Amino acid sequence: MAEPLVIQRHTIMPGSRVTLELPLAQLYTHTPLTLPVHVMCGRKGGPRLFVSAAIHGDELNGVEIIRRLLRQASLKRLRGTLLAIPIVNVYGVIQHSRYLPDRRDLNRAFPGLEGGSLAARLAHLFMSEIVEKCTHGIDLHTGAIHRSNLPQIRANMGDAATARLARAFGVPVVINSDTRDGSLREAAAEHGVHMLVYEAGEALRFDELSIRAGVHGIMNVMRELGMLPRRRQPRPGEPFVARASAWVRAPLSGILRAIVPLGARIKRNDVMGFIADPFGETEVEVKAPASGIVIGRTNIPLVHEGEALFHVARFEDVKGVAQQVESFQAEQVEAPYVAEHPPIV
Repeated sequence: MAEPLVIQRHTIMPGSRVTLELPLAQLYTHTPLTLPVHVMCGRKGGPRLFVSAAIHGDELNGVEIIRRLLRQASLKRLRGTLLAIPIVNVYGVIQHSRYLPDRRDLNRAFPGLEGGSLAARLAHLFMSEIVEKCTHGIDLHTGAIHRSNLPQIRANMGDAATARLARAFGVPVVINSDTRDGSLREAAAEHGVHMLVYEAGEALRFDELSIRAGVHGIMNVMRELGMLPRRRQPRPGEPFVARASAWVRAPLSGILRAIVPLGARIKRNDVMGFIADPFGETEVEVKAPASGIVIGRTNIPLVHEGEALFHVARFEDVKGVAQQVESFQAEQVEAPYVAEHPPIV
């Protein structure tokens, strides 16, 4: 049998499903705020998995991913415990902002401090009441404002347990990524919590393909952990782990005409776009510095010199990953939708 879970003064018993509201610092208008946490505790013991979104307040795909995840019928057969936190940075979501009101990045404030800044206090609450009580975690992100990311997993592939989950998630691209100082993933790793970061889509936008892939990926990880029964369908194909990745930057300021989409296979010196002045009197080509796959790109054509335009990941088998990305995109588009989840357009 599963053991009860205690979050602040609340005890969640096996077989129960509750939504908690953890108090946060109120707004300066004296409006109270809370951190919503949905907890599903299976009757039988198993891993404790947290799934979080909107640590950056303008990254919204994860909010919809968690909403759909919690409506999955198969969760009735859950083993272990699922903790779903759709909006971590409540302050940022209210302001449509990546940051907290003090302009701090919450994902650089972990593990936090009980008596520290607003960011440090929120990070401390999340660590002490959620992360430290779990065995695994999945944090949902998007690209920054005006930038889109191809669905991808970022993880420490040097850790065997984490690598197993990264492969199970079911997206074609995995970035072997070191942890950053102050990040949730770094703080979780220090507590022995195996974590994945899912990156897909653009800030302040819903993207149906990214949302579907996120829901499927989380379910795949839960099956791999034994939290849900395994399905009869074949497992997703083995992902490709990037050797390295880098941004292609604007050689000068101007108006960008991009000609390669996300997921495109490129070769060294391929033209990825053109930058011209408003009259078209001067124009330069933006060329690929190396062969790879486009895993991120800017969506706004107005660029300054040095601005990041295309994020290119390098692989041993560029052709193979390009084919798998194309198949993955087609599968997500063609997959039948449940009546209660009509595709977002």
